[in-house]
Amino acid sequence: MFSKSKINEPAKPAADEKTPMTLSTPSSTPSPSEFKASAPKPKPPASTLSADLHITGNIKTSGDINVEGSVDGDIRAHLLTIGESATIKGEITADDVVVNGRIVGRVRGLKVRLTATARVEGDIIHKTIAIESGAHFEGSVQRQDDPLNPNRQGAKPGAAPGKPE
Repeated sequence: MFSKSKINEPAKPAADEKTPMTLSTPSSTPSPSEFKASAPKPKPPASTLSADLHITGNIKTSGDINVEGSVDGDIRAHLLTIGESATIKGEITADDVVVNGRIVGRVRGLKVRLTATARVEGDIIHKTIAIESGAHFEGSVQRQDDPLNPNRQGAKPGAAPGKPE
């Protein structure tokens, strides 16, 4: 009935009408549903398992974990830091592993670092590794391009996957 447009200007269509919007004209503005400019979500802080905590079972996260207590089970994380007082009995799989404490079991990681206080009893499958002087390690070390994939276990570099040798 009434319009907010001036008398000499044509009325603009209502927002609920389905009219195509052209972005080539400088006066047109995109609707909020067309562009969603959102800032990237900040990375949450690392989860910490304190020294007095004992976990029996597997832990899986896409985030970071600092372990100061003991875990009887497998751990999968993005960045895993094993504190000096920590003991892990199980398989570890992480993009980045920093070991200051004790691990009994296999370690799989893109980057694995054993500090001077580390004690590892088990195999390490890695892309890159650093072992500081003073670290205690019993097991084998194997380099793989994709150490996080457990299906490549025992595969030789020239062997075709899935073929027996």
